[in-house]
Amino acid sequence: MIAAARAAAAADGRPNRAMVTVSVMLATIMQALDTTIANVALPEMQGTMGATQEQIAWVLTSYIVAAAIVMPLTGFVAARIGRRRLFLWAVGGFTVASMLCGAAQNLEQIVAFRLLQGVFGASLVPLSQSVLLDAYPVERHGQAMAMWGVGVMIGPILGPSLGGWLTEFYDWRWVFYINLPFGLMAWFGVSLFVRETPIEHDRRFDLLGYALLALSIGALQMMLDRGESLNWFEHHEIVLLAALSGLAFYMYLAHTFTARRPFIDPALFAGRNFAVGLMFSFVTGVLLLTTPALLPPFMQNLMEFPVFDVGLVMAPRGVGTMVSMMIVGRLVGRIDPRIPVVGGLALSALSLWEMAGFTSEVGSWDIVRTGLVQGFGLGFIFVPLSTLSFSTLPPRLRNEGTAMFSLSRNIGSSIGVSVVFAMLSRNAQANHAGLATFATPFHPPLADAVARGLVDTSTPAGLALFDAQVTHQAVTLAYLQDFRLIMWFTLAAIPLALLLKPARPPSAAPRSPGAAPPSRS
Repeated sequence: MIAAARAAAAADGRPNRAMVTVSVMLATIMQALDTTIANVALPEMQGTMGATQEQIAWVLTSYIVAAAIVMPLTGFVAARIGRRRLFLWAVGGFTVASMLCGAAQNLEQIVAFRLLQGVFGASLVPLSQSVLLDAYPVERHGQAMAMWGVGVMIGPILGPSLGGWLTEFYDWRWVFYINLPFGLMAWFGVSLFVRETPIEHDRRFDLLGYALLALSIGALQMMLDRGESLNWFEHHEIVLLAALSGLAFYMYLAHTFTARRPFIDPALFAGRNFAVGLMFSFVTGVLLLTTPALLPPFMQNLMEFPVFDVGLVMAPRGVGTMVSMMIVGRLVGRIDPRIPVVGGLALSALSLWEMAGFTSEVGSWDIVRTGLVQGFGLGFIFVPLSTLSFSTLPPRLRNEGTAMFSLSRNIGSSIGVSVVFAMLSRNAQANHAGLATFATPFHPPLADAVARGLVDTSTPAGLALFDAQVTHQAVTLAYLQDFRLIMWFTLAAIPLALLLKPARPPSAAPRSPGAAPPSRS
């Protein structure tokens, strides 16, 4: 039956673009949904697993680092076994790994199953992007990326509210079980409507190049995950990991530019737009995951929000991204694509500046409003950046190009999450020590509070309550410092837009009369 349906879908010699788009969007929704749902459920997982704040962050970073290590393999594996076959294995494996995450009984198990999720999920985003690029003609690539982006952002829209509802009324395990229906629908859609690509039997695997790149990424992530607990470079393990990461990356670069058939084709970086696009992809990776990772514990632990309310308050961020993607998708080709990129970065920085002024008494509307602004900003970045980055990339390099694009974004997310949580822990301790210096009977505000009966320092219970208040203020300040750090990072990325070269509108490209661009999926 499946073979008959597939044959009917391809009977006219053209891809069924609508069904291809739906199938691809289901796969990307599943992948994006998993990330945003997990963010909301992190505090509940932390309590169940008995983990520290730094340890529970491994639930996020383990997935990201596994995906980052495996993602560069996408181009090679797709060439050797076929894009459609790899897509099916990725969707099926991701779905099974999600079920295992839901069944995990301790921190070690869930981190291991998240690693497995990352292995299978690594190919989902680059494959979906390359399938859509091939399914649509060149002049409609902007629209195709906009539709793909909308599919990607349905996950962040549904994820927080759905994750909050499932965690509040059922159990955090259901945030992983929910992937099952999306995985099944995506698998059947890809099986029926996505065409297989030619298999390159002569494609050789550069084991040394891949091993060096994987070693560099893995050592870097381990350094970031363990740095805070080991006091960073004061411990020999962190020094060793940093040296290993840097040396492996240097050797990888030397090997890439000297090997006959390197793991990643250097021709990818010949175009300036793609090289700059990789840097921007890193920036968007930082923006994409750091704020959603910080807000749930901020709202639940400091503002005492119920889990379900956290999800509802965070959902508008994805709505803003989806709306702006739809708008900018129609503007690509009519205006300089660099304008929405700069505007998107400026809007994201503005929202982070407002977040840096939050207090534990901030209202829900303030979080919704800043989330909408940041979502709008991210949407203005994604579509024109993808269009510019791939405008000059040959079709034969699209599998590798989309994989590298996603790899850069994942590394940005991984490094960003590790850094902000490490800074959160360090700044909270430093802020507590700084505030404690004013906790003396001779400090006028404290003396006045004691005199009015607001603070009792004469009993152990009163001192414990006062220390809890100081800790609350110290942690709140640490969150605000993280938001400010991300803001400065975003502003620093704006000058990169000047390095992008605006692509010629498709209408300006010479074409012979009656010629039509090839399309395949």
